Amino acid sequence: MSGSTFGNIFQITTWGESHGSGIGVVVDGCPAGLSLSEADIQTYLDRRKPGASRYATQRKEADSVEILSGIFEGKTTGTPISMLVRNTSQRSADYSEIASYYRPGHADYTFDQKYGFRDYRGGGRSSGRETIGRVAAGAIAAKLLAALGITVTAYTQAIGAIELPNPQCPIDQLDLEEARKNPTGMPDKEASAKAEKYLEECMERLDSAGGVVACRVENLPAGIGEPVFEKLDANLAKAILSIGAVKAFEIGDGIRAASANGSTNNDSFRMNGAAVTKATNHAGGVLGGISDGSELVLRAYFKPTPSIFQQQETVNRDGEEITIQIKGRHDPVIVPRAVVVVEAMTAITVLDMLLQNMTARIDKIQQFYS
Repeated sequence: MSGSTFGNIFQITTWGESHGSGIGVVVDGCPAGLSLSEADIQTYLDRRKPGASRYATQRKEADSVEILSGIFEGKTTGTPISMLVRNTSQRSADYSEIASYYRPGHADYTFDQKYGFRDYRGGGRSSGRETIGRVAAGAIAAKLLAALGITVTAYTQAIGAIELPNPQCPIDQLDLEEARKNPTGMPDKEASAKAEKYLEECMERLDSAGGVVACRVENLPAGIGEPVFEKLDANLAKAILSIGAVKAFEIGDGIRAASANGSTNNDSFRMNGAAVTKATNHAGGVLGGISDGSELVLRAYFKPTPSIFQQQETVNRDGEEITIQIKGRHDPVIVPRAVVVVEAMTAITVLDMLLQNMTARIDKIQQFYS
């Protein structure tokens, strides 16, 4: 299988299956000298691990990370960093029945068509557990960005039709502490309560819900990204859409820009002392595929969890139409646990493009080596 590697300079390769021995990632291209411990990684993994609330799968996993290489005396060595999280709560028997048929909304059918067989235990590589490697790598990327004064913050903007009262408000008006402690990941207590009520209704109907994760990058300098095939927003779109269950991506005003006029969508430039700034940020911090120095704003749209407990119609590998009822441990909503995954993939992408940008200008190269 190809396609498990992402990035050009800061490069990650994830590996492992949902019900295999473990899940992991190899991070290559991390600069030497960064202080890094397993505790730095664990903080991020704890935000996505299962069993944290009533609205997450009740699979009990500690998701404890082990750093196997690339660290000496508490600092990165510049060599590949390999990280492992062992699977300890596999219940593969829950999935033995699905080996013969295709679950609606899952990758069962497409995997069979591509490879001729599939790992049906929890979805194998298509499982949400694959994102453990992304989050572990994202924790390193976020720490490197923090050393440059750049922060990446994601949160739940909507679950179903329940949305934050003012999704476009400045980030300092969001209650991010609330988002980290409630079960929905929404930075608004009242909105979270409404979303929880909606999720309860979905669960009573043996159904699931989708939603939106927003992510913001602050203090990203202007000039990051390439003008053609390596655009900052294009690479972010690839990163975010590679997350399982993401069906749409937006940057800035996104689809709202299609119904706007140039006179209202354009962001007027201003001077703030010696610095160029913008009066608005409809572009979401990217112009021509290159960062403009404004806050970077993106959104990921997640479909409802495909594993629901209602009866559904499908077909089996023999071509027979059948009715099924899925069993096992499944999230009624993916969004709250996916917040940190969006944050991680954004951090990885932004860091990789920052490193690529170091060769963009001869004066910067001369300054570095002088």
